[in-house]
Amino acid sequence: MRNHDVTTPGGFATGCNYWASHAGTMMWSDWKPEVVDADLVQLASSGLTTVRVFPLWPVFQPLSQTYGGAGRPHDLRFGESPLPDTCAGRAGVSEEAMERFGYLADRAEAHGIRLIVGLVTGWMSGRLFVPPAFERLNVLTDPMVRRWTLRFVRYFVSRMKEKPAIAYWDLGNECNCMAHVDSPDRAYEWTASVAGAIRVADPTRPVVSGMHSLGPGQNALWRIQDQGELTDVLTTHPYPIFTPHCNQEPVDSIRNAFHATAESRFYGDIAGRPCFAEELGTLGPEVASESIAASYLTNALWNLWAHDCRGMLWWCAYDQDLLTHAPYDWNGHERELGLFRNDRSPKPMQAAISRFVEAIESTGVTLPPFRRDAVCILTEGQDQWGAAYAAFILAKQAGFDIEFQWAEQPLKDAQLYIVPSAAGAHCIDSRLHHELMARVERGASLYLSHDGCFLGWFRETFGVEIQSRVAAPAEVELELDGARITIGGSVSLSVEPTGATAIGAPSSGAVGFTKHRIGKGSTYLLTAPLERFLSETPGAFTDPGTRDAWRIYAEISRDVRSRRALGPVDPMVSATEHELDQHSRVAVLVNNAPDERVVRLAPSPGWKVERAIVGSVDEELVVRLLAKQAAVIVVTDQSLS
Repeated sequence: MRNHDVTTPGGFATGCNYWASHAGTMMWSDWKPEVVDADLVQLASSGLTTVRVFPLWPVFQPLSQTYGGAGRPHDLRFGESPLPDTCAGRAGVSEEAMERFGYLADRAEAHGIRLIVGLVTGWMSGRLFVPPAFERLNVLTDPMVRRWTLRFVRYFVSRMKEKPAIAYWDLGNECNCMAHVDSPDRAYEWTASVAGAIRVADPTRPVVSGMHSLGPGQNALWRIQDQGELTDVLTTHPYPIFTPHCNQEPVDSIRNAFHATAESRFYGDIAGRPCFAEELGTLGPEVASESIAASYLTNALWNLWAHDCRGMLWWCAYDQDLLTHAPYDWNGHERELGLFRNDRSPKPMQAAISRFVEAIESTGVTLPPFRRDAVCILTEGQDQWGAAYAAFILAKQAGFDIEFQWAEQPLKDAQLYIVPSAAGAHCIDSRLHHELMARVERGASLYLSHDGCFLGWFRETFGVEIQSRVAAPAEVELELDGARITIGGSVSLSVEPTGATAIGAPSSGAVGFTKHRIGKGSTYLLTAPLERFLSETPGAFTDPGTRDAWRIYAEISRDVRSRRALGPVDPMVSATEHELDQHSRVAVLVNNAPDERVVRLAPSPGWKVERAIVGSVDEELVVRLLAKQAAVIVVTDQSLS
């Protein structure tokens, strides 16, 4: 039986975000239990067995503020009625709304659906939904609002924790959008208080972040590390048109094939927590046709599953194009996002999920975590997401896998360290520098691409001497394996080798890429911000001047790739490797191209391809991969037998 739990390795949840098909955000006030039950039946029968639901804050805690003379606040009420002296009343919670939620939870249990409950649902689809008493207040920092928020959370969780269908408590929907905070400390304080209130009421269920648009650096108000410290599971909401660097190519491009996966690994690795794509979607037919959206979703599902990203919930269950209340009458991109149309007919995206679920369940394998070959260090002063995103794609194209970490975290063990597009004077402190050099001395490799950074010990580290540095547009040209690569940047760096060897120097002789031996290891320097350039440049992964940039990552990874069971076969076909036991691995191959790819597997010495458990492989080791589809292959190590 498939593991649906997002907190355990090998677990993978499939489902959607849910508002009732007849009412959207008005479902709790325009309550139709027969519609809710019919919706849940349809979702469960379609393989959508994990569903995120939202107790809309002003319906569940409908507090109004009364005022006395000169506008002095007097008391909080339910309309004109004083709050009753009951558990619900003392928490400011509507008994009627709670009974309705209880019905939903009971019907979800009856239909085999697991619920993620977004507790503080004050932000939804571009509209703020807060109790009337809080409408002019900062709902994240005001002390009175915080008091009632915590009362609501404690009461709701205490009352509903006996419902078996509830699998996770989510802080709420993108609560970092509800109001502005002026420091990471304020964001930390809010998260800690709400997560703590949940755990006091129910210490048995995981707490899910529910946030998006996080970062690790000093400029981030809502930090990945803080969410990892305070919650059990992180989440991404990877919409291409809202996420930097994604809305530059069609959703079925290789750039967007890895968006959800790269962002989820970026969050999860730095946080040290599981992470899953809690909201995934294209934002409707004005971004991509239904057939292309289904293709994009198929690709994303295989990549998320292969990279231990624990789950995918589509946004959302039903189209909301017939609704006339806000935010649906405001926002054109919020109306046609469902897996099902307003007449309940399924869209191709629903079929894509069903086919994927059938495929992974047919394997009979709980997928172990994938092997990592290198550590990618993100640093202060750069666009961390942009650098991480391009580094992830380049590594996949070159045939290896990376793990992210923040520069201030303890250095993870690896044989290859990647520092992409390092910028500013605070990117690598002396402690990290000395640790990295000690690892290189013992046999590791270090790669750094330069985006105007200041490092110290530059000549000793890279075996080159900087002749000049100019803040001006610049290009670095390379020739690798017959391919010409041109990388743009904003700092022109002229270097002369003092011990390093130039790699891929063009006929002009300008040195832009070098290798320097130190002890048993090597350092690589690229004098251009490869990752930032690719992230910011539309079409960079397919344009002639940059589509072969992955060869730079292939050059720096020769040693670590030699330890994999399968060699790279096509820059558009990615692979992960998962250890079943000491002698065998499962390899997941995913075609990230919009067309069919036929590849011949390249086992490393000592490894043998045994069989395919998804797709097929012939006796010549040829695998035929349809567009956006995958094959799952078992390989064994013959040298240990």
